[in-house]
Amino acid sequence: MNWLLPEHIADALPAEAARIEGLRRILLDHFRAHGFEFVMPPLVEYLDSLLTGAGQDLKLRTFKLSDQLSGRTLGVRADITPQAARIDAHLLNHAGVTRLCYCGSVLHTLPATLSASRELLQVGAELYGHAGIEADLAVIRLMAGALARIGVPLSRVDLGHVGIFRALAAAAGMDSAAEEAVLALLQVKDVPGLAEACTGVASPWREALLALPGLYGGADVLERAAATLPALPAIAEALAGLRHLVAAAPELPFSIDLSDLRGYHYHNGVVFAAYCPGYPAALALGGRYDGAGRAFGRERPATGFSLDLREAARLAPAEAGRDAILAPAAGHDAELAATIAALREQGEVVVELLPGEAACEGPVCDRKLVRVGERWIIEAMQED
Repeated sequence: MNWLLPEHIADALPAEAARIEGLRRILLDHFRAHGFEFVMPPLVEYLDSLLTGAGQDLKLRTFKLSDQLSGRTLGVRADITPQAARIDAHLLNHAGVTRLCYCGSVLHTLPATLSASRELLQVGAELYGHAGIEADLAVIRLMAGALARIGVPLSRVDLGHVGIFRALAAAAGMDSAAEEAVLALLQVKDVPGLAEACTGVASPWREALLALPGLYGGADVLERAAATLPALPAIAEALAGLRHLVAAAPELPFSIDLSDLRGYHYHNGVVFAAYCPGYPAALALGGRYDGAGRAFGRERPATGFSLDLREAARLAPAEAGRDAILAPAAGHDAELAATIAALREQGEVVVELLPGEAACEGPVCDRKLVRVGERWIIEAMQED
């Protein structure tokens, strides 16, 4: 059947498309108001560029194809973040802080969940050139403000720090295979499996690794972590950064999860995930990924976040908008044509019927233009 789309790929029909486009404009205006400049990276790039640096975790999610011009392998982007890092490092080449935002389709080879789409409309913001915790706070506040602007309330913002696990793995002398195995178990909070995997790990590193899945909850978790985990400088620095975030933004519903290690292979500092009521998964994800531009010739501090705009549109409250006005074909009626043009200038949607067209199939028209005497006026449509 030629009309069927591939699995986990869907059209956006007029109502949904209008909602998505409206939210896109709101979010990009929100970013612009905070000094973030809009960029539009290409949908395809040479594969080695897409999978370099910050993009290594995307290898399995990236569609690959051959370029008939160069003979090289291209990739369809699965994440815009590495592209933004390339633009900052290689094209803009600013000496100070760079703020970029974007919105575009990304394509995944496999869906993240059984109900997820493989084509996401990714919108996000990235901040380059500042290594301080203040930049992380600025990005988290930008994210919270963005969700507030589209009417999606925050139930919590989970904070974590990948530096804690990295410090423990390094201190324990774990090889890459053991580190990957323990990482996978921590990500799903498989405590029995974690205990088995850490059997050969020496104290106190074994006890610290086993404690990580239980270090989640309110801000008091940070003090429990300080008392439970070994006094490594990297761990102390990570906990201090998380304390700073919690103290500096009391208006945000922060929670702590020290075993949340999504994006572990390119994040290297604070990571965060935003949740909203009634939705089981994180709606927005972000964190620090310093050095992503190294492969493009310029290593820079970096932090940012992104979300799927199509998913956000399903969660955002529907705005009450006015329906359209139905107008007869203007033909040679200059007064009717001028009336229609004036209404459109005022922001009204006016559907002008074509000759022989009896009714409008869409959009919904709740009013119509009728001639009364010498004037064209708007009347309510009678319900059938």
